[in-house]
Amino acid sequence: MEFVKLVGSGNDFVVLDNLNGKIRDGGRLAKLMCHRKFGVGADGLLLLERSNKADFRMRIFNPDGSEAEMCGNGLRCLTRFISLKHFSSKRRLTVETRAGIHETFILGASIRTSMRIVGKPNLNQKITVDGHQLTVHFINTGVPHAVILVDEIVAVQVSRQGPQVRFHPFFQPAGTNVDWIEITGKNTLKIRTYERGVEAETLSCGTGTVAAAIVAYLLNQVNPPVSVLAASGEKLNVDFSPDLEKIFLEGRTSFPFSGTWLLGKKK
Repeated sequence: MEFVKLVGSGNDFVVLDNLNGKIRDGGRLAKLMCHRKFGVGADGLLLLERSNKADFRMRIFNPDGSEAEMCGNGLRCLTRFISLKHFSSKRRLTVETRAGIHETFILGASIRTSMRIVGKPNLNQKITVDGHQLTVHFINTGVPHAVILVDEIVAVQVSRQGPQVRFHPFFQPAGTNVDWIEITGKNTLKIRTYERGVEAETLSCGTGTVAAAIVAYLLNQVNPPVSVLAASGEKLNVDFSPDLEKIFLEGRTSFPFSGTWLLGKKK
C-alpha cells in the first residue's frame, strides 16, 4: 500500500488514497502506521475519500486509533496531497470533515484553509490542577481546546500538566486538547500543545493555533492577522473578521518522503 508522509509546520501525517473505499478500519491502521518505532511514525493518519457534499472527504485517525472530528494542519496536508497526486486541478477545493465542510486554497507549498468556531467560547473558567487554581479558556475550533495564558512558555511542564487538564472532570466526557500561549506582541504569540489522541506534546496543531489566536483576541491581547510561532519553530498565520464569521489558517507544508507499507502483505 502506497503512502505519503506530509508535514504541516511540524505536525506530521501519513496520508493514504482511499478514494476506492478499500480501507475499512482506519483506527487499527493508524495504530500501526503512526507508531514511532514499529511504523512510519506520525501524529495522525489521513484518508482521502470521496464525498457527495464536497470535492473530497477527509477522515483523520489519531495514533491511539480514535477518529478526530477535524484537524487544521491535517486538512492543509491533505490538500497538498491532492495537489501532489493531481487528483484535482483546482486551486480552491471544498473538503468534507466530521466538523463540516471547509474551503482550502493551494498556494504552492503553502496551504490556506477556512476554519470555524463550534458553539460559544467559555472564557475564564477556574479549575484545580495539582492543588493550584488554573484559569482556562475553552473553545471548540472543530475539536475542543483549553487555552492557558502563561508568562514564559518555555517553563511549562507540558508532559506533566497536559494530561491533568486533558482528562480534568470539567472537560469530560470528551476531554480536551490543551494549549499554552505566550503573548509576544499585538499580532504575535507563541504556542505549545498537548494533543488529545496523540497523548503527548506535538510540534504544531492547526486547530490549537486557531483556538489560541481567537482566545487571545477575545481577551483583547492581539489583533488579526496573528502570527503564531509553533514549538517546531515554524509560523502559522491566523486571519479572521472581527465578528469571527470568517477565519483562515495558513502555513507551509512539506513532503519529506513516500513509501510502501508492507505490514500485513502476503509474502
